[in-house]
Amino acid sequence: MFDSGLDKNRGNFAPLSPLSFISWAADVYPDRSAVIYGDVQRTWAQTYRRCRRLAAALAQQGVGAGDTVAVMAPNTPAMFEAHYGIPMAGAVINALNTRLDARAIAFMLAHGEAKVLITDTEFSAVIGPALELLDRPPLVIDIDDAAGGGGERLGNFEYEAFLKSGAEDFDWELPGDEWNAIALSYTSGTTGDPKGVVTHHRGAYLNAMGNIVTWAMPHFPVYLWTLPMFHCNGWCFPWTLAAVAGTSVCMRRVEPAVIFDLIRRHRVSHFCGAPIVHNMLINAPADLREGIDHRVKAMIAGAAPPQAVIEGAERIGVDLTHVYGLTEVYGPASVCAKHPEWDALPVDARASLNGRQGVRYVTQERMEVLDPDTLDPVPRDGETMGEIFFRGNITMKGYLKNPEATHQAFAGGWFHTGDLAVVDKNGYVKIKDRSKDVIISGGENISTIEIEDVLYSHPSVLEAAVVAKPDDKWGEVPCAFVTLKESAPPVSAEDLLAFCKERLAGFKRPKQVVFGALPKTSTGKIQKGVLRDSARRV
Repeated sequence: MFDSGLDKNRGNFAPLSPLSFISWAADVYPDRSAVIYGDVQRTWAQTYRRCRRLAAALAQQGVGAGDTVAVMAPNTPAMFEAHYGIPMAGAVINALNTRLDARAIAFMLAHGEAKVLITDTEFSAVIGPALELLDRPPLVIDIDDAAGGGGERLGNFEYEAFLKSGAEDFDWELPGDEWNAIALSYTSGTTGDPKGVVTHHRGAYLNAMGNIVTWAMPHFPVYLWTLPMFHCNGWCFPWTLAAVAGTSVCMRRVEPAVIFDLIRRHRVSHFCGAPIVHNMLINAPADLREGIDHRVKAMIAGAAPPQAVIEGAERIGVDLTHVYGLTEVYGPASVCAKHPEWDALPVDARASLNGRQGVRYVTQERMEVLDPDTLDPVPRDGETMGEIFFRGNITMKGYLKNPEATHQAFAGGWFHTGDLAVVDKNGYVKIKDRSKDVIISGGENISTIEIEDVLYSHPSVLEAAVVAKPDDKWGEVPCAFVTLKESAPPVSAEDLLAFCKERLAGFKRPKQVVFGALPKTSTGKIQKGVLRDSARRV
């Protein structure tokens, strides 16, 4: 071979890792704004020093390669810093969903073997009981934020004091192998027990860069954190922002008045969110938008944005880009890539075009709609349904401690999404249905089996099935169909909802209970398709 003997060495090869972005931002733009949070404003140089302090402090506590550090926090500077400081120590960041209950959190801490938990005191009412369920609780570091919602300290250290214990010049290194895990993210999928999605440095680097290309992001964007950073590590945007020396405007809660105020004060240029976030902004009082004289770019994921959302977004000065993905592909891995000529079309035509899940990210090798049995491509006729499959670098390593689920997910050399779709003549994909029964409500994945297990545990319930019910605000919500035992004491819908309230996080609870016999196939399987039709009518 002509290149025989030309081997990789430290001078011509470095493993891809998004950690390299923050050192670049601090070197090239040290005085540019990196983080804004209330009265707190920090530059990239300051933020880099804090991330190195976090890494050093964790290392002093024995955290190293392959260890898990969990974080339970809203979109605050500490959560942003964790996305750098934790992997700088060689560890894996496990950003926890702040909307979950104690049992779910305890499962994740135990399953992921978290060595350290960094937690905002606002969530002490959930974290406290979760820690009590653990045989070996992690070292706990409290974020005691004056702007937070109160709560008590549970841990061994307070976050700011913990940072001060670490050296700001900590000599961290890129991972020896870019395939090393950078993050652990739990997704409910379609089973009661969450699955731990393991992602790597190479994929995080590429998806962070893919965000820039996909959105044509310029240098120095001002990004508003409406998307939770616990969602697929904020779709890799914590790392993206360093690669363009952008500014992260942090906020604890998603409220229209706060969002519009921050957009106005800081001239926010970009934000991301589920359909519910966009609906909130579109339907907010017009006076909240007064004084905003610039347009904002937004990514929307989840269900295809209906015409009303696209029209409403245009009316309030927001330019939408529709993306699609899953936790297993680092968040968005496809985009409804726009063509300039679409701008001249009427809004209903644009809505139809923008409502598709689109084409693969430039950093993803393949996205195809295939026959799930043969793995042959379906015709590009916009009618023949198949399953969406991904292949490439921005696809997870696999599910933690779950080889069977990993094998099934990658059967045939493709990642199986479970989403059924068609593909048109231009190669644009559009989801038609879900092969699994997962409910996506306000951007959250909800396992129907988990809810059914709770309902079945009620002494008066004989049978239970949960399906998605369309909802104007959340996109879809859980609707429970229940058959009661004849011999059991009578219960009302309110009784069952109260029962669920004690056992499920708020967003997982059924919003409606319908009593009656459940439709079944000849083999005794509950016909959820029939129930979904019923849920649209009740």
